[in-house]
Amino acid sequence: MNSAKSKFEFIPRGFSETAVLIPGWATDCRIFVPLDLPYNYLLPVELNFSDFKKELSFALERNSVRQVHLVGWSLGGFLAVDFIGQNPSRVKGLVLLSIAKEFDADLLKEIESKIKKNKRAFLYKFYQDCFSSQDSQGLCWFKRHLLKDYVDTMELEALIAGLHYLSTARLMPEDTSGIGEIRIFHGQEDRIMPFAHAASMRREFKRADFAALSGIGHACFLNARFKEKFYRG
Repeated sequence: MNSAKSKFEFIPRGFSETAVLIPGWATDCRIFVPLDLPYNYLLPVELNFSDFKKELSFALERNSVRQVHLVGWSLGGFLAVDFIGQNPSRVKGLVLLSIAKEFDADLLKEIESKIKKNKRAFLYKFYQDCFSSQDSQGLCWFKRHLLKDYVDTMELEALIAGLHYLSTARLMPEDTSGIGEIRIFHGQEDRIMPFAHAASMRREFKRADFAALSGIGHACFLNARFKEKFYRG
């Protein structure tokens, strides 16, 4: 999650437009495997917070992609808006999933303390809390494909780096003023970023199309109803 250098892989899928899928804390781009959206994909297969914007710009040039849609989940939403701040002409649309304007600094310190004490125990609970009781299909997929690998391989140093990034990250609506389409999705049963935070996002991003997802948790895009909402929008 915080490698020496960010690296991107272009996945041609037969579409005319391309989306960058940016994962949240303690995950990687494999979390998006079930998400079948109508875009070619540009995936951050290695992610470093300090050079993300620069390396994404290089990846767009290498793959001759003039404009992209950014899809940012949780921490990934901050990275997406950070990129827009310096590269507004390269972004055609923005999708924010399970995001707030900022994360609580005291909560982040508490999480850091807990993962230093028992990383495996904290991650097991964290991943479970990413799903609501109505997200059983998504949770089953996650347990089958990613849970053990994530718990075994997520490095403490990278997890802490992500928390430190979040401690200073702020979403600035003015940075997105030139983006033609902004869509925000938030699960009403989100235990990681409670739905109450979504109300402030709705006020801040006045031009955004906001979708409240009833019964759905933090990993909202792994619920089948997310795709229905996405296409209906």
